[in-house]
Amino acid sequence: MISRFSRAFLAIMFALLLITSLAFLHPPSRAYIDPYTGDLFGEGGVEKELPAHPPIPGSDVVQGGVIMPKLGNATAKAALGRATWKLLHTITLRYPELPTPDEREALSSYFHIFSRLYPCGECATEFQQLLKKFPPQTSSRRAAALWLCHVHNQVNERLHKPEFDCAHLDETYDCGCGDEPLSLPSRAEPDLDPMDLERDLSKDDQTGVGLIRGGR
Repeated sequence: MISRFSRAFLAIMFALLLITSLAFLHPPSRAYIDPYTGDLFGEGGVEKELPAHPPIPGSDVVQGGVIMPKLGNATAKAALGRATWKLLHTITLRYPELPTPDEREALSSYFHIFSRLYPCGECATEFQQLLKKFPPQTSSRRAAALWLCHVHNQVNERLHKPEFDCAHLDETYDCGCGDEPLSLPSRAEPDLDPMDLERDLSKDDQTGVGLIRGGR
């Protein structure tokens, strides 16, 4: 007759054998519950509903509506407008002479996304209307620069400002930086940060004297 100890030992061994068999048939789940949202992640959880890769922005992002609210401060609106036109004209004047298809798409997408995010909502709405009427021309530097100048003059006409002579874009918006490719500086200049937007690049950092502007 089997003793009580032997029966307990056999029961424990049988239980261990059963647990081991179940582990091989069904491995432990790697799922876990988010303590903040209560969502189940892992096997059978919400991760099965998520895309494998983040979605690539499509035409709905580029062609979407205006995001920013109305800008009521007239002084801030005027200052923003002057700075923005300088930025946009400089971009088109630095644009490649013979752009690749990717570069053409990049410039066109930039103008459309810019029209959504421009901080002046009512200005952005007008710019989007101009983009629909006069789509961006990206076939060359000249085409892009003259297109933007034409759009600028559309705004000038509405504001009853004099028409800008598009033949003198270089003289007005020339940054003086030429077409040299980007390269590392020949010597270390730790105090000259190109991202320091508060520096006045038209004056010498040491003396404050205005610099002579170079041409192309």
